[in-house]
Amino acid sequence: MNSAAPPVLAEHNANLLLAALPPQEMARMLPALEQVKVDVGAVLCEPGDIIRHIYFPHDCLISLMAVAEGRMTLEVGLVGREGMLGATVALGHDTTQVRAVVQRAGSASRIDAGRLRLEFARNPALQRVLYRYTDALLAQAIQIAVCSRYHVLEARLARSLLVTRDRLQSDKFHLTHEFLAHALGVRRVGVTKAASALQQQGLINYSRGNIEILDPERLAAAACTCYEIVREAGAGVGAPVLV
Repeated sequence: MNSAAPPVLAEHNANLLLAALPPQEMARMLPALEQVKVDVGAVLCEPGDIIRHIYFPHDCLISLMAVAEGRMTLEVGLVGREGMLGATVALGHDTTQVRAVVQRAGSASRIDAGRLRLEFARNPALQRVLYRYTDALLAQAIQIAVCSRYHVLEARLARSLLVTRDRLQSDKFHLTHEFLAHALGVRRVGVTKAASALQQQGLINYSRGNIEILDPERLAAAACTCYEIVREAGAGVGAPVLV
């Protein structure tokens, strides 16, 4: 699933939360961080699992899925270089509440959960970074839940594609119909119809899971207002922390 490499400060700073820490605090954490590679489709945790490691993505993307009855899923968050997997450790939780699936392969900084708890207890800067991020993550999850209940699938798909674009900083990425169906909590045929509608409007190209956003502004207009709310909730979480 993943492999470790020696720690390099510049690589760990690819994650905006780690980069936001004061140099002296980051230096203290550095020996406990390892760089790992994660593959597409890898499940990093399931609901109820003991939290053993915290991941700070560099260029990978991790989808957070709420799971019902072991099979029905809904994406409630998306973690890229702006965030972390395992943020609930900061709130005192020992187990996970979501299924975390790698949506895009890449690298991440990983730290033992026990070591992060130790650093969190004695590091005010890390506390501020993690509290700010967990607050943003909760706000996004709430808005996505509202979106899933009240908005049409075409607008929800547009919102999801735009959030992915923001996290990856790219207009081109790969997402299968199956993955999108799991993320949006619908059948694959629904994703096919919604994607076809967006493609017919000239907003995206979608072929064999390869997605290209052709007109971000018009796609944002086609999305529900939840996109702007989710984007604003995540803005600034990786800003430098003043001490």
